[in-house]
Amino acid sequence: MPPGNDLRVSLIQAATHWHDAKANRVMFGDLVRPLAGMTDLVVLPETFTSGFTNDTLSNAETMDGVTVRWMGALASEVNAVVTGSLVIRDGDRFVNRLVWMSPDETFVFYDKRHLFRMANEHERYVGGDARLVVELNGWRICPMVCYDLRFPVFMRNNMRSDLGRMDYDVILFVANWPAPRRGPWRTLLRARAIENLCYSVGVNRVGTDGNGLVYAGDSAAIDFTGEALLDLDDRAQVATTPLSASALNAHRERFPAWRDADTFKLLD
Repeated sequence: MPPGNDLRVSLIQAATHWHDAKANRVMFGDLVRPLAGMTDLVVLPETFTSGFTNDTLSNAETMDGVTVRWMGALASEVNAVVTGSLVIRDGDRFVNRLVWMSPDETFVFYDKRHLFRMANEHERYVGGDARLVVELNGWRICPMVCYDLRFPVFMRNNMRSDLGRMDYDVILFVANWPAPRRGPWRTLLRARAIENLCYSVGVNRVGTDGNGLVYAGDSAAIDFTGEALLDLDDRAQVATTPLSASALNAHRERFPAWRDADTFKLLD
């Protein structure tokens, strides 16, 4: 069944402290706690404990480390899912891992598949091999990380005969996307929503990181026609918007472009 109720989504756009996980936990905790009872899903940026770093050894945590436990406590406190990515050591490898933390402190995760070679991310991290779709209040959500945004084949939405509905209703991106490339960020968030007949949500950071890269924010929530429900500027801010289930269902009913989509099989 398609979603029946609206979904409240909160975008947390902030200037991540460079290589200071404790300071970031304090900052993001202070930003999120006032949302208790007012949201269903809280979205933090990519690598929200460190900034986008290739210094994996110093910044990596494990899945039983402080930040994952902190995410569980925070999700429980505000009674909402909390998600964002962080640098994780998984055995002898490092991954840029998005953690999807539920209020009952259980979680699933997605490892960033497309690694940003222009910053040598592919030399220090291992990419994931499978996408994740999670359910929340009747909604199906597909979370991705930053550079994934440029690769539409991997995230193509399809009608699922076993579900009797499309595979997901929201495509979600957490990012550290620098200001010089803000044009593609803004354009591709809209393209992904339009082509996949879904809502698109992107959360970026602001400020300047330890590598001197400037971030313009531009976090946004986009509807299935490419129109912005939220379109943030370059200031640190928290914004919440409802995603309308009835509007999404009506659009898919009157404009079923999925019926004419090309079929293909994704190869690794």
